[in-house]
Amino acid sequence: MFYGQSVGATRFLKCASLLIRLSGMVRRIYDTEQHAQFITFSCYKRRRLLEDVQMQEIVLHTMAEKLQMHEGICSGYVIMPDHVHAIVWFSESGVLSLFMKSWKQTTSLKLKKLARGLFPNYTEMYSANDPFWQPKYYPLNLFAERKATEKLDYMHNNPVKAGLVERAIDWPASSARFYLLVNLR
Repeated sequence: MFYGQSVGATRFLKCASLLIRLSGMVRRIYDTEQHAQFITFSCYKRRRLLEDVQMQEIVLHTMAEKLQMHEGICSGYVIMPDHVHAIVWFSESGVLSLFMKSWKQTTSLKLKKLARGLFPNYTEMYSANDPFWQPKYYPLNLFAERKATEKLDYMHNNPVKAGLVERAIDWPASSARFYLLVNLR
């Protein structure tokens, strides 16, 4: 489930509340306690390849597709010019690595193809053998509401700290605006 689906806005809010209330013993056991996960991954060599709106949309739409496939929920995201942050949760343990592999592989193929069309010098600037993404991703178990809120605020303020916008809600490739609109209702 992804908040952008019109059918699921109410369900998203319930799930987001559940997500940030998930708790258990304070342990950092990788994806076995079914905690929400704050994930970060970057473009290869921190290249700023995600500045284009079409590139951001591919990352976002593919995430929604893969979340649905893996029965996951996203409670927040930001797509920066050279990296991505998201908070995701899955009903079954052990799904995070499958989800990430699928998300990164699919977006890598789509983004490389689009980049060749968008950036005429793409093939001159980068080797065709270069990956689109850095090989790893970095998960962090969110075992407490305080930690989930901290990471959500951190990622929403990322574009502001980077000097890309003055307010978090002005960055279009972020869930910050969604949270503002929900709080205004």
